[in-house]
Amino acid sequence: MTRQGEVYSVLVGNAFSIMLPDLSGFRMGKGNLKGARFIHTHLKNEPIDREDIMDLRMLRLDFVGVLKEDRRGSPGELEVAYLDPDGDSGCTIEHFPLSKWIEMDFSSWMAERIKALQRTLRPTRQLSRKLRAIVVVVPLEDPWNADALLQEIIELSEACGVEVVGHVIQRVRKIHPAFLIGEGKLKELVMVSMERGAGCIIFNRDLSPAQLDTISRMTELKVLDRTLLILDIFARRAHSREGKLQVELAQLKYMLPRLGRKNTAMSRLMGGIGGRGPGETKLEINRRRVRDRIASLERELKHLKTGRDLRRRRRKRQGLPIVSIVGYTNAGKSTLLNSLTHSHVLVEDKPFATLDTSSRLLRFPKDRRMIITDTVGFIRDLPEDLLGAFMSTLGELEDASLLLHLVDISHPEFERHIRAVEGILRKIGLPSIPTLLVLNKIDRVPIEVAMKYSRMLNAIPVSALEPETLIPLIERLDREIFLKTTVSHLYQTYI
Repeated sequence: MTRQGEVYSVLVGNAFSIMLPDLSGFRMGKGNLKGARFIHTHLKNEPIDREDIMDLRMLRLDFVGVLKEDRRGSPGELEVAYLDPDGDSGCTIEHFPLSKWIEMDFSSWMAERIKALQRTLRPTRQLSRKLRAIVVVVPLEDPWNADALLQEIIELSEACGVEVVGHVIQRVRKIHPAFLIGEGKLKELVMVSMERGAGCIIFNRDLSPAQLDTISRMTELKVLDRTLLILDIFARRAHSREGKLQVELAQLKYMLPRLGRKNTAMSRLMGGIGGRGPGETKLEINRRRVRDRIASLERELKHLKTGRDLRRRRRKRQGLPIVSIVGYTNAGKSTLLNSLTHSHVLVEDKPFATLDTSSRLLRFPKDRRMIITDTVGFIRDLPEDLLGAFMSTLGELEDASLLLHLVDISHPEFERHIRAVEGILRKIGLPSIPTLLVLNKIDRVPIEVAMKYSRMLNAIPVSALEPETLIPLIERLDREIFLKTTVSHLYQTYI
């Protein structure tokens, strides 16, 4: 029913549920109610249940009412639930004899409810304009590592400007093909989202196109998965022309399989006279445009790669050795580059602050020089589309004489980060390049811990913020690059 008492829709349900109609025609201002009320009956005179409360919150109805029968089977009492910031769990349930409800001044009663809600919601709107989200962690492969997965997805969410207002860790034996975590748990998640004012659900796993569509339709909330979150960060961080093109390419490859399923009944029919269909559907046109744009981006990136190859060959002719810094995201690679070369590359304490490759000159005594290159940070379970889109950037690592694998030793999961980076290097075919392990941020851990892991892993401990700790690293670079190069040159001359 509308607020004017007009019947908007008459619904007939089954023994289990009632399907509510589309209420998009009811306009709703931010923080206001929908202007629609839902009055229905329950079997066996059951009271308002959790499903009713969820509909009330999710659709922001004026109220939900359950009409009960008296002993003679006639309409008797109306049980009403409405949103109330002072009530239990944000709502209040009242009981009205039907005769009293009919005689009541509904307009005045409704005006009081709206004023109470607006008094509560107005400060909230002024305090924060960020998208509020609930994050969901499903640690299927590694159930005992849920806390680390949770921390990572929260950091990624905050890097996108999202305010995380709650989290759910759901351990499952098997992924649900449609709902990921199960329909019942998803309904509970919607309740939590409504209670905390969240307009978004973020999953730490990649969602299939079917899961993304099903969860979005069921919750009526914005749904993001891990890949989409990383793509959004990349879009915010990319500055160069090549970086922006790579991000757009990855976004389009992610979008293409999620453009809805092709409607074969409306597709172009083949076969000459009598076999011509209505032409391409809108879905097919969108897909064709995305494929054309992907092909265009790949051609432009190939052209940019040619220019980068020319610059690399020029550096080779100059005989300058190249050292590339690799490592997990937010390990301190850009900070180390700045400290070694006295540069001013952008540094932020956020994931993927660096997307564009930066190269600087490092000078040694005796007129020795080398090029230090900063690269994009790695992350575990890096999506294939992202790895493919950034392969051209990572291809610069092929020319490196040495890789500096930088590790944030202060991170509780640093050993997993080491394995993740090594796995990506194997994927892109660079395991043969000599690698020097460097443990960064030793100023954040006890010195005994730093020394212990340095010996165990045969690594060099440094703090990129403290130049005096970089002296052993510089001496090691001098030996690894110039001494070995000299010995190799003498050996070839002797032969």
